[in-house]
Amino acid sequence: MELNVDGHGVFVHTGGRDFDASQPTLVLVHGGGNDHSAWGLQTRYFAHHGYNVLVPDLPGHGRSGGATPTTIDAFGEWLWRFADAAGVDAAHLAGHSMGSLIVLAAAAQAPGRVSSLTLIGPSDHMQVHPDLLTAAAANDPVAWEMITDWGFGKPAHKGGHQAPGLWLRGGGRALLASCPADVLGSDLAACNDWTGALNAASSVNCPTLFLMAAGDRMTTVGASKGLRAAIRGARVEILPDTGHMIMVERPNETIDIISDFLDDIR
Repeated sequence: MELNVDGHGVFVHTGGRDFDASQPTLVLVHGGGNDHSAWGLQTRYFAHHGYNVLVPDLPGHGRSGGATPTTIDAFGEWLWRFADAAGVDAAHLAGHSMGSLIVLAAAAQAPGRVSSLTLIGPSDHMQVHPDLLTAAAANDPVAWEMITDWGFGKPAHKGGHQAPGLWLRGGGRALLASCPADVLGSDLAACNDWTGALNAASSVNCPTLFLMAAGDRMTTVGASKGLRAAIRGARVEILPDTGHMIMVERPNETIDIISDFLDDIR
């Protein structure tokens, strides 16, 4: 599906199902330098289990046009313009890595429109290593190597894909390599520069799920300690033997955890 937001085409993966106004809507937001494909299995599952699923390629990413926003707050504001274009008043929001910051910012901007919040691999302040910032800003392919090395857990370095024959790190590199020039660097800088996570968390008043990984070296479990303290009653799930790319490394477990969470609050 394609929508028009701010005069630009936005590609939206829907899991192959038409929008049904009688069903709740789940919006999934990808991380820096990624696109809708990071949510491939989750999109299809929830689209066939009672939800409208909208997974946009953020502006300037994947198949979407327009310039990528340069701040997390601007991404959050864009997300509500996207929801308006889709005809969605309230939605369950889920985001991974940079996407977790985007949905958190969006929840603070319009708390009355958020049915629930799922933060996957979040951080109180998502600081990016200076070497990675420099490489990404220069469009140096070494940035892809750094991200796939640090971003995938140990099992993924040896294979580890739940679908036999697929290569997790190779797929990650190919996705980052397909990202338009300057977008990855801009995304990482936006994450590094955003210091509003804890303040945004204080505005959250909806059911919230934290999904993290014990082997995450990019946003460690301890990195979101402040957020978890700020959002009272939040559910916390930590997957063992998993790195930062949680939905890709553990797609079935991710589906089960989010599904259980959403079922419990319906």
